[in-house]
Amino acid sequence: MRRIGFLVNPYAGMGGAVGLKGTDGLLNEAKKRGAVPRSPELALAALRPLKESDIHFLTCSGTMGEDELQEAGIPRYSVEYRAPGTTTATDTRNACSIFLELEADMIIFCGGDGTARDVYDSVGTRVPLLGIPAGVKMYSGVFAITPPAAAEILKGGGKIAIRDAEVVDVDENAYRHGTLRTTLYGYAKTPYIPEMVAGTKQVFEQPDEERAKAEIAQFITEVIDGTPGVLTILGPGTTTEKIAEVLGIKKTLLGFDAIRGRELVAEDLNEKGILTLIKDEKKLRLVISIIGAQGFVLGRGTQQISAAVIRKIGIANIIVVATPYKLSRTPLLYIDTGDPTLNGAFGDHIQVISGYRIAQRKRLFQPEP
Repeated sequence: MRRIGFLVNPYAGMGGAVGLKGTDGLLNEAKKRGAVPRSPELALAALRPLKESDIHFLTCSGTMGEDELQEAGIPRYSVEYRAPGTTTATDTRNACSIFLELEADMIIFCGGDGTARDVYDSVGTRVPLLGIPAGVKMYSGVFAITPPAAAEILKGGGKIAIRDAEVVDVDENAYRHGTLRTTLYGYAKTPYIPEMVAGTKQVFEQPDEERAKAEIAQFITEVIDGTPGVLTILGPGTTTEKIAEVLGIKKTLLGFDAIRGRELVAEDLNEKGILTLIKDEKKLRLVISIIGAQGFVLGRGTQQISAAVIRKIGIANIIVVATPYKLSRTPLLYIDTGDPTLNGAFGDHIQVISGYRIAQRKRLFQPEP
């Protein structure tokens, strides 16, 4: 029987939907803005398919693991670390140290890049680790693409290949001020099934990138100018920033802004702000870019665009943009709205604008039913 250490960061990702671009150091502020825990439910989505598995879970008390295992109906687990009422990174590190002492074969955690870094601090390369994605950004390469994908990987048992994957974290303070600054902490061992584990996010800066962005921006500008009255939500990134620049608008690089024509309506919106803004709108549009290498259109760093927001905007009114070079390095795209039915409604391909009146059809990963 396999022994797998399991822990949940109960606060991971709470800052995303409320527009904080991370939760590190801002848990109280996230709560004040109405943030609710996301990671327990995401952990459950990974655990429920494992009720009949041969795994014995070593875990932490309360919301740090025990509660989720109980609710998922997992019969084989033992609480090996007593977590306090409010947990911190120290609890993650301490729990992982105990899992290692008890000879865990692997450690699986539910959280984001900060949690991955804390687990890696204790584990290093001694045992493989796997992340259930629940954070705001998740630039590291140790995460399954979705919680159910994490379950599929664990079901594979000893037949799963192990690879080296980057553990990367983002300076959230700089990120909140519009600067993307990442640090590589090391290379962890992680189980791997193609299409079920995301790569490390990459930022592409090639000579033709700026020209491609300008061509995309010119085309999208024509679309916006040709559809007066439509409220457009512009997602984060340098490609959408270029669109705003051509429109004569100063955009939040790493946030969601709303425009109508060539006028800025609202900037750096959180989920609540978007829902309030679009509530009575009849004509809506979302323009969003993909995360390079990882291939996420929605679900990583875009928690402001919730399932409720997507349903109001309409899948047909979502425009995805990306440069040809980025697409050449991103063979498969992913959407994780948190609602499997809504994910499936996107189909198995999506159109991506990659130049002036040029688009590519890219395959969307859809899990087996």
